[in-house]
Amino acid sequence: MRRILSPLAGLAVLCLAALCLPPAAAADEAPPWRTGVSLLGDLKHPGPFDHFDYVNPDAPKGGRVRQAVPGSYDNFNPVPPKGVSAMGLDGVYQTLMAPALDEPSSEYGEIAEALRYPADYSSVTYRLNPKARWNDGQPVTPEDVVWSFEVQKQNNPRWGYYYKDVTKAEKTGEREVTFTFDTKGNRELPQIVGQLTVLPKHWWLANGPDGKPRDVTKTSLEAPLGSGPYRIKRFDAGHTVVYERVKDWWGTDLPTAKGQYNFDEMRYDYYLNAQQLPDFFKSDSYDFRLENIAANWATLYGDDVAPIKQGRIVKQDFPSTSSGRMQAFIFNLRRPKFQDRRVRQALNDVFDFEEMNRTLFYGLYTRIDSYFAGLDLASSGLPQGEELAILDSVKDKVPPEVFTTPYTNPVNGTDENRRANFRAALDLFKQAGWEIRDRKLVNAKTGEPMKFEILIDNEAFTRVALVYQQALKRIGIDVDIRLVDDSQLQQRQDNRDFDMMVYLWGESQSPGNEQREYWGSAAADRPASQNLMGIKDPAVDALIDRVVYAKDRPELVAATRALDRVLLAGDYLVPMWRSPVWHTLRWDRFGQPATLPSQSPTGGFPDVWWYDPAKVAKVGPGR
Repeated sequence: MRRILSPLAGLAVLCLAALCLPPAAAADEAPPWRTGVSLLGDLKHPGPFDHFDYVNPDAPKGGRVRQAVPGSYDNFNPVPPKGVSAMGLDGVYQTLMAPALDEPSSEYGEIAEALRYPADYSSVTYRLNPKARWNDGQPVTPEDVVWSFEVQKQNNPRWGYYYKDVTKAEKTGEREVTFTFDTKGNRELPQIVGQLTVLPKHWWLANGPDGKPRDVTKTSLEAPLGSGPYRIKRFDAGHTVVYERVKDWWGTDLPTAKGQYNFDEMRYDYYLNAQQLPDFFKSDSYDFRLENIAANWATLYGDDVAPIKQGRIVKQDFPSTSSGRMQAFIFNLRRPKFQDRRVRQALNDVFDFEEMNRTLFYGLYTRIDSYFAGLDLASSGLPQGEELAILDSVKDKVPPEVFTTPYTNPVNGTDENRRANFRAALDLFKQAGWEIRDRKLVNAKTGEPMKFEILIDNEAFTRVALVYQQALKRIGIDVDIRLVDDSQLQQRQDNRDFDMMVYLWGESQSPGNEQREYWGSAAADRPASQNLMGIKDPAVDALIDRVVYAKDRPELVAATRALDRVLLAGDYLVPMWRSPVWHTLRWDRFGQPATLPSQSPTGGFPDVWWYDPAKVAKVGPGR
């Protein structure tokens, strides 16, 4: 899949990859044109190639695929920060470059056929593919690219911040656009510009069907014009959106597209009650399910389910190695009660992951102990070598235990451990100025009770929150659990109107500029940023810069581990859990390539799969 247009779309959390480029040309030489770039070494395809290794270039076109999405949607426009974008829009819009799903942090030309940049990484020039067309037949122009950059940077705080070091975009040739940076040495900047979603300027500046000018700054439910392999065929706002394959799509023979986008129709149905989705799947209401709830996987899909027993539903696991994650109950540091680190430590002491894993998760999860869990970027043990040298540069700004004590989560799960951790939590509260009065934990000076709300938008987390609520009650803390819908959650998190909530950050194997968006001080008070906790830490800011400006892979790894270690030391959240695999189920109607892409949690489904009439004849066409 291309870059996900909705920031929260898909646990997938497919985040913006931070990519680095091969060695640039010497300063006195003209920079070479490149058709692809990678941060982690040599490209698999350094020159012209026909197709990716993980596709079937002769895959048949046809048929349909149905997918289910919890919640609702109200927007087809990727520019404004408000609204919930419909799933599937990444098939309508395109970016300058496209990711390779078997090479971490590598991209190849899509709308742009090539790029070049100087030795100091102070700018990048993209050369557009002369065949690139909008689906109304008009060519994709440099003016489209410049306009797309400007409207997204100016009207979406998230993209404005992400591209803040890009000072200018301008047409510098018949098919060329140059982006100028306000900094040098940031190897990531040329590549992240390639992730820009390109929009049709002529369409947005024209009048809509109602005769009124379109407004790119507002959410819209008008079917958009794109340049991608799909267009919207029909939709029922908030409930269903159906895409059809563009039969004369200009990019069909691109090496980044051959063997992909094989379905004639892609349908997304939305369900307000996510708890019902397993039953709808088993009743053949949709085709493919990524099951990320351990209890569901352990109890709902046994051989007693007729379609599974009959072989009509296939279960398949994919390794969870392509990306990292931090999922947690997060604190809003803007609330005075959470500003003392000892309070946050105490609230983690009371979280009984071990008991939850035993009783709720069937032992399928492991506790997250890193902001980059699942990657070699995660810190462990004590800092050494280059990581230690990097940490020494901020030694006066971080807790001393960063250098002496590896981070570990408290271990509960037994009565003895729980008692010990409850005692430790109460001792931390006492140090922070809280005490027990009449079986309630209160501020020793003001008498204010320790009370807060946990904000949740997914019923699957309700059971977890209830267990946590009962544990907190044992040490005198009252907790309310508030379940809200997607739009309410988006509004409250954008306005920072929460005490504690569940959040997930995905991490690529090449972190970079997005770390400023996640943890940087400048993002803490900016609406709609992903620094939801409100972290303002000069040591974190300095280490993010070390990540962004790392000169090679070893330095990037060392700087990221140092950043991870300092973030963990801040106790900004209560870490949750992760699984080593992605569990999927599908109705057996589809063909898949012999080699599946390693950097996709679903084996590249549906992009590189196809509709198999022979299998459909055995299983049935579905509803």
